[in-house]
Amino acid sequence: MADRKLISVVTPCYNEVDNIQTCYEVVRDLFAGELPGYDHEHIFCDNASTDGTVEKLRQFAASDPNVKVILNSRNFGPDRSLFNGIIATRGDAVLLFLPADLQDPPELIPEFVKKWEEGHEVVQGVRKKREEGLVMALIRRVYYRLVNRLAKIGLPENVGDFQLVDRKIVDALRHYDDYYPYLRGMVVDCGFESTAIDYTWKRREHGKSKANWFSMMDIALNAVISYSKVPMRLCMFSGFFISLASILYAMVSFVLVVLDKLFWHGSIAPSGTPTLIIALFFFSGVQLFFLGILGEYVCAIHSQVRKGPLIIERERINF
Repeated sequence: MADRKLISVVTPCYNEVDNIQTCYEVVRDLFAGELPGYDHEHIFCDNASTDGTVEKLRQFAASDPNVKVILNSRNFGPDRSLFNGIIATRGDAVLLFLPADLQDPPELIPEFVKKWEEGHEVVQGVRKKREEGLVMALIRRVYYRLVNRLAKIGLPENVGDFQLVDRKIVDALRHYDDYYPYLRGMVVDCGFESTAIDYTWKRREHGKSKANWFSMMDIALNAVISYSKVPMRLCMFSGFFISLASILYAMVSFVLVVLDKLFWHGSIAPSGTPTLIIALFFFSGVQLFFLGILGEYVCAIHSQVRKGPLIIERERINF
Protein backbone atom coordinates (compact mmCIF):
# COMPACT_ATOMS: atom_id res chain seq x y z
CA MET A 1 0.00 0.00 0.00
CA ALA A 2 3.02 2.29 0.32
CA ASP A 3 3.07 3.03 -3.42
CA ARG A 4 -0.52 4.28 -3.52
CA LYS A 5 -0.67 7.93 -4.46
CA LEU A 6 -2.56 10.43 -2.34
CA ILE A 7 -4.96 12.93 -3.91
CA SER A 8 -5.96 15.95 -1.83
CA VAL A 9 -9.23 17.81 -2.32
CA VAL A 10 -9.77 21.23 -0.71
CA THR A 11 -13.23 22.67 -0.04
CA PRO A 12 -13.69 26.06 1.62
CA CYS A 13 -17.10 26.56 3.19
CA TYR A 14 -19.18 29.14 4.99
CA ASN A 15 -22.77 28.39 5.99
CA GLU A 16 -23.11 25.51 3.53
CA VAL A 17 -25.22 23.17 5.64
CA ASP A 18 -27.50 22.46 2.64
CA ASN A 19 -24.62 21.36 0.42
CA ILE A 20 -21.85 19.95 2.57
CA GLN A 21 -23.32 16.46 2.94
CA THR A 22 -23.60 15.95 -0.82
CA CYS A 23 -20.11 17.36 -1.39
CA TYR A 24 -18.59 14.93 1.10
CA GLU A 25 -20.49 11.90 -0.22
CA VAL A 26 -19.70 12.61 -3.88
CA VAL A 27 -15.94 12.78 -3.24
CA ARG A 28 -16.04 9.69 -1.01
CA ASP A 29 -17.96 7.67 -3.62
CA LEU A 30 -15.67 8.83 -6.45
CA PHE A 31 -12.56 7.45 -4.77
CA ALA A 32 -14.38 4.29 -3.74
CA GLY A 33 -15.70 3.71 -7.26
CA GLU A 34 -13.76 5.33 -10.12
CA LEU A 35 -10.45 5.91 -8.30
CA PRO A 36 -10.01 2.85 -6.07
CA GLY A 37 -6.25 2.78 -6.64
CA TYR A 38 -5.71 6.12 -4.92
CA ASP A 39 -5.87 7.30 -1.34
CA HIS A 40 -7.47 10.66 -0.72
CA GLU A 41 -7.88 13.37 1.86
CA HIS A 42 -10.75 15.84 1.76
CA ILE A 43 -9.88 19.04 3.61
CA PHE A 44 -12.75 21.31 4.58
CA CYS A 45 -11.81 24.88 5.55
CA ASP A 46 -14.65 26.44 7.50
CA ASN A 47 -14.87 30.23 7.86
CA ALA A 48 -16.71 30.28 11.22
CA SER A 49 -20.06 29.03 9.91
CA THR A 50 -23.12 29.63 12.09
CA ASP A 51 -25.74 27.39 10.45
CA GLY A 52 -24.74 23.88 11.54
CA THR A 53 -22.01 23.32 8.96
CA VAL A 54 -19.37 22.79 11.67
CA GLU A 55 -21.43 20.12 13.41
CA LYS A 56 -21.77 18.19 10.15
CA LEU A 57 -18.04 18.47 9.47
CA ARG A 58 -17.30 17.06 12.92
CA GLN A 59 -19.57 14.10 12.15
CA PHE A 60 -17.80 13.42 8.85
CA ALA A 61 -14.37 13.60 10.49
CA ALA A 62 -15.42 11.30 13.34
CA SER A 63 -16.60 8.56 10.97
CA ASP A 64 -14.10 9.02 8.12
CA PRO A 65 -10.35 9.54 8.72
CA ASN A 66 -10.00 10.80 5.13
CA VAL A 67 -11.89 13.94 6.12
CA LYS A 68 -9.83 16.72 7.68
CA VAL A 69 -11.26 19.95 8.98
CA ILE A 70 -9.74 23.37 9.60
CA LEU A 71 -11.97 25.65 11.68
CA ASN A 72 -11.08 29.33 11.40
CA SER A 73 -11.54 31.68 14.34
CA ARG A 74 -13.57 34.05 12.15
CA ASN A 75 -14.50 34.61 8.53
CA PHE A 76 -11.22 35.45 6.80
CA GLY A 77 -12.70 35.32 3.30
CA PRO A 78 -12.71 32.44 0.81
CA ASP A 79 -9.34 33.18 -0.82
CA ARG A 80 -7.26 33.25 2.35
CA SER A 81 -9.07 30.26 3.82
CA LEU A 82 -8.62 28.26 0.62
CA PHE A 83 -4.91 29.05 0.39
CA ASN A 84 -4.40 28.03 4.01
CA GLY A 85 -6.08 24.71 3.27
CA ILE A 86 -3.93 24.12 0.19
CA ILE A 87 -0.64 24.56 2.03
CA ALA A 88 -1.92 22.10 4.66
CA THR A 89 -2.34 19.28 2.09
CA ARG A 90 -0.07 16.24 1.83
CA GLY A 91 -1.20 14.82 -1.50
CA ASP A 92 0.94 13.89 -4.48
CA ALA A 93 -1.63 15.89 -6.44
CA VAL A 94 -4.03 18.51 -5.10
CA LEU A 95 -7.42 19.62 -6.38
CA LEU A 96 -7.06 23.24 -5.37
CA PHE A 97 -10.74 24.02 -5.09
CA LEU A 98 -13.93 22.00 -5.01
CA PRO A 99 -16.87 24.25 -4.12
CA ALA A 100 -19.27 22.97 -1.49
CA ASP A 101 -22.18 23.73 -3.83
CA LEU A 102 -20.57 21.58 -6.58
CA GLN A 103 -20.95 24.21 -9.30
CA ASP A 104 -17.60 22.94 -10.53
CA PRO A 105 -18.35 19.25 -11.24
CA PRO A 106 -16.46 16.69 -9.11
CA GLU A 107 -17.16 14.12 -11.82
CA LEU A 108 -14.14 15.55 -13.65
CA ILE A 109 -11.72 14.52 -10.90
CA PRO A 110 -10.94 11.10 -12.47
CA GLU A 111 -10.21 12.80 -15.80
CA PHE A 112 -8.03 15.35 -14.02
CA VAL A 113 -6.09 12.55 -12.35
CA LYS A 114 -5.66 10.77 -15.69
CA LYS A 115 -4.20 13.89 -17.30
CA TRP A 116 -1.91 14.34 -14.30
CA GLU A 117 -0.68 10.75 -14.60
CA GLU A 118 0.12 11.45 -18.27
CA GLY A 119 2.67 14.01 -17.12
CA HIS A 120 0.75 17.28 -16.98
CA GLU A 121 1.68 19.12 -13.79
CA VAL A 122 -1.30 21.49 -13.95
CA VAL A 123 -4.73 20.36 -15.15
CA GLN A 124 -7.01 23.36 -15.54
CA GLY A 125 -10.78 23.29 -15.63
CA VAL A 126 -12.09 25.71 -18.27
CA ARG A 127 -15.63 27.00 -17.81
CA LYS A 128 -16.67 26.72 -21.44
CA LYS A 129 -20.36 27.15 -20.67
CA ARG A 130 -22.15 28.67 -17.70
CA GLU A 131 -25.61 28.00 -16.35
CA GLU A 132 -26.26 31.61 -15.40
CA GLY A 133 -27.94 34.76 -16.68
CA LEU A 134 -26.71 36.65 -19.72
CA VAL A 135 -25.71 39.71 -17.68
CA MET A 136 -23.44 37.80 -15.30
CA ALA A 137 -22.00 35.75 -18.18
CA LEU A 138 -21.15 38.97 -20.05
CA ILE A 139 -19.58 40.55 -16.95
CA ARG A 140 -17.42 37.49 -16.32
CA ARG A 141 -16.32 37.37 -19.97
CA VAL A 142 -15.28 41.01 -19.87
CA TYR A 143 -13.51 40.48 -16.55
CA TYR A 144 -11.44 37.52 -17.74
CA ARG A 145 -10.42 39.28 -20.94
CA LEU A 146 -9.54 42.48 -19.10
CA VAL A 147 -7.43 40.73 -16.47
CA ASN A 148 -5.76 38.59 -19.09
CA ARG A 149 -4.74 41.66 -21.10
CA LEU A 150 -3.56 43.64 -18.08
CA ALA A 151 -1.74 40.89 -16.19
CA LYS A 152 1.90 40.35 -17.10
CA ILE A 153 1.75 36.56 -16.61
CA GLY A 154 -0.94 35.67 -19.19
CA LEU A 155 -3.87 34.38 -17.15
CA PRO A 156 -5.91 31.83 -19.14
CA GLU A 157 -9.47 32.85 -19.94
CA ASN A 158 -12.37 31.19 -18.09
CA VAL A 159 -10.05 29.29 -15.75
CA GLY A 160 -10.87 29.48 -12.05
CA ASP A 161 -9.39 27.70 -9.06
CA PHE A 162 -10.88 24.34 -10.07
CA GLN A 163 -7.52 22.81 -11.00
CA LEU A 164 -5.52 19.70 -10.17
CA VAL A 165 -1.85 20.45 -9.61
CA ASP A 166 1.22 18.39 -8.88
CA ARG A 167 2.87 18.42 -5.47
CA LYS A 168 5.72 20.56 -6.78
CA ILE A 169 3.30 23.42 -7.50
CA VAL A 170 1.97 23.30 -3.93
CA ASP A 171 5.55 23.30 -2.63
CA ALA A 172 6.21 26.37 -4.77
CA LEU A 173 3.08 28.09 -3.46
CA ARG A 174 4.41 27.71 0.07
CA HIS A 175 7.11 30.25 -0.77
CA TYR A 176 4.55 32.98 -1.46
CA ASP A 177 4.14 35.38 1.43
CA ASP A 178 0.97 37.12 0.32
CA TYR A 179 -1.60 38.55 2.70
CA TYR A 180 -4.34 38.37 0.05
CA PRO A 181 -3.42 35.50 -2.30
CA TYR A 182 -4.79 35.43 -5.84
CA LEU A 183 -4.51 31.68 -6.34
CA ARG A 184 -5.06 31.29 -10.07
CA GLY A 185 -2.46 33.98 -10.73
CA MET A 186 0.03 32.26 -8.43
CA VAL A 187 -0.38 28.92 -10.21
CA VAL A 188 0.24 30.53 -13.60
CA ASP A 189 3.19 32.43 -12.14
CA CYS A 190 4.75 29.12 -11.04
CA GLY A 191 4.82 27.87 -14.63
CA PHE A 192 5.12 24.09 -15.31
CA GLU A 193 3.41 21.93 -17.92
CA SER A 194 -0.34 22.48 -18.12
CA THR A 195 -3.37 21.21 -19.99
CA ALA A 196 -7.05 22.12 -19.93
CA ILE A 197 -10.39 20.34 -19.78
CA ASP A 198 -13.62 22.08 -20.78
CA TYR A 199 -16.76 21.75 -18.69
CA THR A 200 -20.08 23.40 -17.93
CA TRP A 201 -20.25 25.52 -14.79
CA LYS A 202 -23.49 24.47 -13.12
CA ARG A 203 -26.19 26.55 -11.55
CA ARG A 204 -26.26 26.48 -7.74
CA GLU A 205 -29.06 24.15 -6.58
CA HIS A 206 -29.21 24.69 -2.81
CA GLY A 207 -28.62 27.67 -0.58
CA LYS A 208 -27.57 31.17 -1.49
CA SER A 209 -24.18 32.11 -2.87
CA LYS A 210 -22.01 34.12 -0.48
CA ALA A 211 -20.34 35.91 -3.41
CA ASN A 212 -21.91 39.36 -3.79
CA TRP A 213 -21.02 42.23 -6.11
CA PHE A 214 -18.64 43.72 -3.57
CA SER A 215 -16.67 40.49 -3.05
CA MET A 216 -16.45 39.82 -6.79
CA MET A 217 -15.22 43.36 -7.42
CA ASP A 218 -12.69 42.91 -4.62
CA ILE A 219 -11.34 39.74 -6.23
CA ALA A 220 -11.20 41.41 -9.65
CA LEU A 221 -9.25 44.38 -8.29
CA ASN A 222 -6.92 42.05 -6.40
CA ALA A 223 -6.14 40.23 -9.65
CA VAL A 224 -5.27 43.44 -11.47
CA ILE A 225 -3.33 45.02 -8.60
CA SER A 226 -1.35 41.83 -7.89
CA TYR A 227 -0.19 41.11 -11.41
CA SER A 228 -0.24 44.35 -13.40
CA LYS A 229 1.41 47.77 -13.45
CA VAL A 230 -0.86 48.94 -16.27
CA PRO A 231 -3.30 50.95 -14.09
CA MET A 232 -0.48 53.04 -12.60
CA ARG A 233 1.12 53.56 -16.00
CA LEU A 234 -2.28 54.51 -17.36
CA CYS A 235 -2.42 57.21 -14.70
CA MET A 236 1.02 58.48 -15.69
CA PHE A 237 0.38 58.61 -19.44
CA SER A 238 -3.12 60.02 -19.01
CA GLY A 239 -1.77 62.77 -16.77
CA PHE A 240 0.88 63.60 -19.36
CA PHE A 241 -1.56 63.81 -22.28
CA ILE A 242 -4.16 65.75 -20.30
CA SER A 243 -1.46 68.22 -19.26
CA LEU A 244 -0.30 68.51 -22.87
CA ALA A 245 -3.86 69.07 -24.07
CA SER A 246 -4.33 71.75 -21.40
CA ILE A 247 -1.17 73.58 -22.53
CA LEU A 248 -2.27 73.44 -26.16
CA TYR A 249 -5.72 74.69 -25.21
CA ALA A 250 -4.17 77.57 -23.22
CA MET A 251 -1.99 78.55 -26.20
CA VAL A 252 -4.92 78.53 -28.60
CA SER A 253 -7.02 80.54 -26.15
CA PHE A 254 -4.23 83.08 -25.76
CA VAL A 255 -3.91 83.53 -29.51
CA LEU A 256 -7.68 83.98 -29.89
CA VAL A 257 -7.80 86.56 -27.12
CA VAL A 258 -4.91 88.54 -28.68
CA LEU A 259 -6.54 88.47 -32.11
CA ASP A 260 -9.83 89.53 -30.59
CA LYS A 261 -8.23 92.51 -28.83
CA LEU A 262 -6.31 93.58 -31.94
CA PHE A 263 -8.94 93.18 -34.63
CA TRP A 264 -12.34 92.97 -32.97
CA HIS A 265 -11.62 95.09 -29.87
CA GLY A 266 -12.94 92.42 -27.51
CA SER A 267 -16.36 92.32 -29.10
CA ILE A 268 -16.49 88.53 -29.47
CA ALA A 269 -14.39 87.43 -26.52
CA PRO A 270 -16.36 84.89 -24.44
CA SER A 271 -16.57 85.26 -20.69
CA GLY A 272 -14.92 81.86 -20.18
CA THR A 273 -17.00 80.89 -17.17
CA PRO A 274 -18.54 77.70 -18.70
CA THR A 275 -15.11 76.58 -19.84
CA LEU A 276 -13.68 77.02 -16.35
CA ILE A 277 -16.55 75.12 -14.72
CA ILE A 278 -16.28 72.22 -17.17
CA ALA A 279 -12.51 72.08 -16.78
CA LEU A 280 -12.77 72.17 -13.00
CA PHE A 281 -15.19 69.26 -12.77
CA PHE A 282 -13.40 67.25 -15.46
CA PHE A 283 -9.97 67.48 -13.90
CA SER A 284 -11.37 66.92 -10.40
CA GLY A 285 -12.97 63.69 -11.60
CA VAL A 286 -9.75 62.59 -13.28
CA GLN A 287 -7.76 63.27 -10.12
CA LEU A 288 -10.18 61.35 -7.91
CA PHE A 289 -10.15 58.41 -10.31
CA PHE A 290 -6.37 58.24 -10.33
CA LEU A 291 -6.20 58.70 -6.57
CA GLY A 292 -8.51 55.69 -6.28
CA ILE A 293 -6.18 53.56 -8.40
CA LEU A 294 -3.19 54.72 -6.40
CA GLY A 295 -5.11 54.00 -3.19
CA GLU A 296 -5.67 50.39 -4.25
CA TYR A 297 -1.93 49.86 -4.60
CA VAL A 298 -1.25 51.64 -1.29
CA CYS A 299 -3.83 49.48 0.50
CA ALA A 300 -2.26 46.34 -0.95
CA ILE A 301 1.18 47.48 0.21
CA HIS A 302 -0.19 48.41 3.63
CA SER A 303 -1.80 45.00 4.13
CA GLN A 304 1.36 43.22 3.04
CA VAL A 305 3.88 45.13 5.14
CA ARG A 306 1.85 44.71 8.33
CA LYS A 307 2.75 40.98 8.17
CA GLY A 308 -0.43 39.80 9.84
CA PRO A 309 -1.27 36.08 9.89
CA LEU A 310 -2.90 34.64 6.81
CA ILE A 311 -5.41 32.75 8.96
CA ILE A 312 -5.99 32.28 12.68
CA GLU A 313 -7.28 28.76 13.27
CA ARG A 314 -9.57 27.72 16.08
CA GLU A 315 -9.07 23.98 15.62
CA ARG A 316 -7.79 21.26 13.31
CA ILE A 317 -9.45 17.84 13.16
CA ASN A 318 -7.87 14.60 11.90
CA PHE A 319 -4.50 16.19 11.08
